[in-house]
Amino acid sequence: MKLYCLSGHPTLPCNVLKFKSTTIMLDCALDTTSVLNYLPLPLVHSSSCDCVECDVFLQELKECAGRLFVDSQPEFCLPEKELLDLSTIDVILISNYHCMMALPYITEHTGFTGTVYATEPTLQIGRYATAHLMQMLPGPLKDAVEVWTWKRCYSMQEVNSALSKVQLVGYSQKVELFGAVQISPLSSGYSLGSSNWIIQSHHEKVSYVSGSSLLTTHPQPMDQSSLKNSDVLILTGLTQMPTANPDGMLGEFCSNLAMTIRAGGNVLVPCYSSGVIYDLLECLYQFIDSANLGTTPFYFISPVANSSLEFSQIFAEWLCHNKQTKVYLPEPPFPHAELIQTNKLKHYPSIHGDFSSDFKQPCVVFTGHPSLRFGDVVHFMELWGKSNLNTIIFTEPDFSYLDALAPYQPLAMKCVYCPIDTRLNFHQVSKLLKEVQPLHVVCPDQYTQPPPSQSHRSDLMLELQPPPMPYRRCSVLNLPFRRCYERVYILPELANSLVPSELKPGVSVANVSAILHSKDNKHTLQSVPKAAPAPPSKKRKRVVEEPPVGGAPKPLLSGAVPLEPFLATLQKHGITEVKVEETTDGHILHLQAEDTLIQLEEDGTHIVCDNNEPLRTTIRDLVLRFLQKL
Repeated sequence: MKLYCLSGHPTLPCNVLKFKSTTIMLDCALDTTSVLNYLPLPLVHSSSCDCVECDVFLQELKECAGRLFVDSQPEFCLPEKELLDLSTIDVILISNYHCMMALPYITEHTGFTGTVYATEPTLQIGRYATAHLMQMLPGPLKDAVEVWTWKRCYSMQEVNSALSKVQLVGYSQKVELFGAVQISPLSSGYSLGSSNWIIQSHHEKVSYVSGSSLLTTHPQPMDQSSLKNSDVLILTGLTQMPTANPDGMLGEFCSNLAMTIRAGGNVLVPCYSSGVIYDLLECLYQFIDSANLGTTPFYFISPVANSSLEFSQIFAEWLCHNKQTKVYLPEPPFPHAELIQTNKLKHYPSIHGDFSSDFKQPCVVFTGHPSLRFGDVVHFMELWGKSNLNTIIFTEPDFSYLDALAPYQPLAMKCVYCPIDTRLNFHQVSKLLKEVQPLHVVCPDQYTQPPPSQSHRSDLMLELQPPPMPYRRCSVLNLPFRRCYERVYILPELANSLVPSELKPGVSVANVSAILHSKDNKHTLQSVPKAAPAPPSKKRKRVVEEPPVGGAPKPLLSGAVPLEPFLATLQKHGITEVKVEETTDGHILHLQAEDTLIQLEEDGTHIVCDNNEPLRTTIRDLVLRFLQKL
């Protein structure tokens, strides 16, 4: 069993598992942090940056506030392609919508002919997240296609083609892969439809834990019990903010928002179109009236804003119990439905059209992209950035807020960093691993040592016994267990013909002469067919007796040859000069006068006797006295 690691980002994983003749890709996330090296894509050309010539990069660079940025079409860091032939991948398992953004690069440009498995919410939210990314980029970027290293964005046609390969699965549903292994998704508790995966054969079990949460939010709770008895547990997608409490961050978010609005300023929240925004809106629903913000307009601007808000209300079976019960009342499970009905929350596909006429200040705007490099958020940064009355509140942990703000410096608007990451922290995952007790844990190298900025914090790393197996980009790990058994089925008529012999109480064995038939990784013992009778012949031939096909096999021998009784037996038969040598596997008996060796081992006995067949036969018969025939 091998694990190939194609991504070096611990929360944007892409790994390939080879297990029992199947090749399984575990997530295919896209590392978009590379866009922080680029200038924002404004709706209107800005001359706030000075051009700088550069012969090395052969690209135009621009300087902003003492930093250089690439002034060209943004590109992304893709999973590694040189480690193995990606056309050999049989299936791709998707954990959550964050971990499928590189799917078109894999399915459309590598010769991939397999199947992608994901839950329905993951597929639908991933479709909208991808479309959101596509529509935020200007025209030339949406159609540009290059493959590998840092590459430009794919086309919408490729997105649709990639998503057409997705097969929907439900929690705990078992899917058989080629008769070799079974896969099954489990609720990970992180987002709508987010999954951990169980990959198991009859005798081995691998668990893949990625992007999981034990907090009580809107998704179904994490299924922990099904992870027990794993031979290997592959762990990734832990929180990027291990020292930030999500509840505390929500409180800071609300208090800073209210403070800015009361002072007459606007609040900008760069965010994704799904996920944490549902929790932010629910928190604000409970906070608005108590903070006297009932007249403050809240705007959600995204090409997929309407679809995201609507789909969150109809995936009832994927929600926590409290939200499921609301559906049967019937009530909408999320309170943002009421915010929309009372016009406290309005959503728009872009800043053009109706938004321009409805726009009122002071207000709160939710829009993307969290990197501040493209999308409508760039417009609001240019519109509000020069006033210290306004505030930008970062809630997404995927991007460094200082790097995101760098091209906009000098900036007058206030900046508040409230990263909300509900994924497992190191304390939670250590407790989880003690409960499920996998034999071996595999994790990113970053989890086996404290963060570089907090090297003294040993609590911000995994300390396990045995130590976890770390991986990094381009690693190939031989996972530390070997397959010992394979399940074989026996046909009833063959089973009825067996005559077991009891070795000891409760243990019986039987000789089997059969044909092993293997198909689709399933193995069956079948009876040996009887030989067809030879056609009659007029000529008289000498009859030669041959053992019939499928006849009685030679008896099997079992037991052990005890040293002292065997030496006594040899002495009774006139063999007295015996030199005994102890070995790691048993004993070697040197019959000096007869120039013969006898090797007594746990799993066999060997007689080395040259040019003395009567002596060899005698010793064999003496050995057989101590063994049981079956």
